Amino acid sequence: MKELKKIPEFKSESEESAFWDKHDVTEYFDMSRAKPLRFANLKKTTKSISLRLPVDMIEELKVKANAMDVPYQSLIKMFLTNALKRA
Repeated sequence: MKELKKIPEFKSESEESAFWDKHDVTEYFDMSRAKPLRFANLKKTTKSISLRLPVDMIEELKVKANAMDVPYQSLIKMFLTNALKRA
């Protein structure tokens, strides 16, 4: 087993980020002892898109969303999520 390097002290998060951009993590950690983690409470990164929909479709979505007491954009995301699970 190879000797692991000591992780330096960092003055800031940006300094640490710059360090890891230039160094191989396997030289500092024994990856054979790594365990998978799940960060269940992290919010997914989102990206705004422009989507053209017919006005009558948007109105219908707003009516359905109002009946469910959710924002219509959230309803669209729910519909897309369900469609992707079925695909």
